[in-house]
Amino acid sequence: MVFTLELAQENRTPDRSLLALANRDQRVLITKDTDFEITHELGQGPPKLLLITTGNIHNDELLALFARHEETLLGLLDKHTFIELSRSQVIVHR
Repeated sequence: MVFTLELAQENRTPDRSLLALANRDQRVLITKDTDFEITHELGQGPPKLLLITTGNIHNDELLALFARHEETLLGLLDKHTFIELSRSQVIVHR
């Protein structure tokens, strides 16, 4: 797992660099940035996308949301390439 804060440009890392890293290492990209939905749908990557659509959320709430859905998310990401996580549901996109 790599967090943007661990990268040289931290949270200012350009999208194209994040996309290149995800594509090169076959990583799941977890983001709130809907631009990655477009690149994914165009076949440009990332190979697997977890789009967070919670709106503004405190980190502790987000971590609790991940913990609550962890097993489901991991299972779905094994079989699907694009998953969306909102405050109330997990959505599989085709």
